[in-house]
Amino acid sequence: MTVDHPTHYHPNTIEAIDVIEAWKLNFNRGNTLKYLSRAGLKDPHKELEDLKKAQWYLEREIERVKARG
Repeated sequence: MTVDHPTHYHPNTIEAIDVIEAWKLNFNRGNTLKYLSRAGLKDPHKELEDLKKAQWYLEREIERVKARG
């Protein structure tokens, strides 16, 4: 099944979801890690788009932390 361990999820290595769960990352940090780890693997033509998605989540997390004071 393509939803469970597709090839762009780094087969035979540690998957992003395992790291996210082990480190108990929140949504923004988890998505940042996910997009960084998979950048360009599903579609090499979308590598920059994937990196920009990671950046968007990271910037959102930075703003959240700044707002906390």
